Amino acid sequence: MLPITSTLAPTSPIMNAQSPCISISANSKSPSTVRVLSFRSPRCAGDSRYEGNTPTFPRINVQDPYRRLGVSRDASEKEIWSSRNFLLAQYAPYERSAESIELAFEKLLMDSFVRTKKRKINLKSMLKKQVQESPPWFKNLLGFVEVPPTVIILRRLFLFAFIAGWSIMNSAETGPAFQVAISLGACVYFLNGKKKSLAKASMIGLGLLVAGWICGSFLVPAIPAALLHPSWTLELITSLVAYVFLFLGCTFLK
Repeated sequence: MLPITSTLAPTSPIMNAQSPCISISANSKSPSTVRVLSFRSPRCAGDSRYEGNTPTFPRINVQDPYRRLGVSRDASEKEIWSSRNFLLAQYAPYERSAESIELAFEKLLMDSFVRTKKRKINLKSMLKKQVQESPPWFKNLLGFVEVPPTVIILRRLFLFAFIAGWSIMNSAETGPAFQVAISLGACVYFLNGKKKSLAKASMIGLGLLVAGWICGSFLVPAIPAALLHPSWTLELITSLVAYVFLFLGCTFLK
């Protein structure tokens, strides 16, 4: 007897996969056999990835990165970051939109870096030009000044700031005489490393202390009382000014 096969399949045009099929066959060995070939859920062609519901960035093809992000040419770095984050929050699900926003953002950051570098170069050139055009006495004065590495500046600034804080904390109990002596000794020590002469370093240190004390004595009466703490005495404020002179002298004098 010839095998009889019956296949049931829907003919809807929107089906994208094989539909359920049933085969019934008969042969000499088995009088009747029912075999289920496959059962798959129907899947529409529209089930594939679809981004039509995701809004597309309207300025995706704008060449100017400023216009693409919607910022002005004098926008700050904070404004650029804010615009980038705002646009990504809206259009990040759409890959092309996100890439366009990120590319414009990177270009603006690079432009900002280049402008900052140019400003620094221009500032150095202007300062150098001003020094060259300055009077001879000013040039001679600059000959006594040098700028040490930033690490040295920060270390000495921390030391004298600590001494100043120590003086303020103990101002109610004792005067700042002990702290002034320590700051003078530190200044002489640092100057001796430059001058290689203890006598010369001591003279410069004492001169800085006297100059700072005199300037502080004239400066304190000019400061409004509302800006000063009630417990701060004239001696304390004068010593704080002297610390500034000692720090500047031992740090920036050659």
